[in-house]
Amino acid sequence: MTKGTLFGIGVGPGDPELIPIKAVRILAQVDMVFTAASTKNNYSLAIQIAGVHIPKNTSIEKLAFPMSKDKLLMEEAWRRNASRIAEVLETGQSVAFLTLGDPLTYSTYGYIVRHLRAGWPHLAINTIPGITSYQAAAAAVNRPLVEGEESLLIMSGVHGGDKLEKMTVKPDNAVFLKAYRNVDGICHALRKADMISGSVAVSNCSQESEEVYTDLEALGRQPPNYWTLIIAKHKCDDSFR
Repeated sequence: MTKGTLFGIGVGPGDPELIPIKAVRILAQVDMVFTAASTKNNYSLAIQIAGVHIPKNTSIEKLAFPMSKDKLLMEEAWRRNASRIAEVLETGQSVAFLTLGDPLTYSTYGYIVRHLRAGWPHLAINTIPGITSYQAAAAAVNRPLVEGEESLLIMSGVHGGDKLEKMTVKPDNAVFLKAYRNVDGICHALRKADMISGSVAVSNCSQESEEVYTDLEALGRQPPNYWTLIIAKHKCDDSFR
């Protein structure tokens, strides 16, 4: 029996019009659509974004992943959900796994691929890149992410600004994803790196609820928003603020 293909699809940062044309074509052809959801609820922003492009008769299954720092618990969830996807692929059906932004940038999809390659190396995997949140955020404020020979550091903000603080050579530009609960720590690191004046934050980029903060101190006084990222730059040109 011919095995199915897994298509990893990045649906972009939030605006349904930012989904790649290739992804739209594939969504119209696959037999089933998977996406990640928290064990605490059954909501999927990725499905909400891509919903208009998914045929009504296509089966959708939300795979539960715990929001936990327990590595053993997370590994078990990745293994279990990879097994579920493999089960469908083995029947000959092709499926899509939807993820926000780009499938290979801080995405659950990357762990699924790792487990599929380890346990089911014969199955076909095809990844469709997507527009990342930080690309959309840079577009929202019309700011180049890098110019000339500049460097760009992309990191998680889950642990605040620890990684930036420990670097002996600071990057020209930096992006903090998942910054929502750790704005104070990130601001502390940016001040020490002399990057705070060249920083801007964007919440819910490319969505109707999008907000831009050029004053990170003000952002720290706001209730935390999960979909918040920070773009920082040394010696920022005032025209980009």
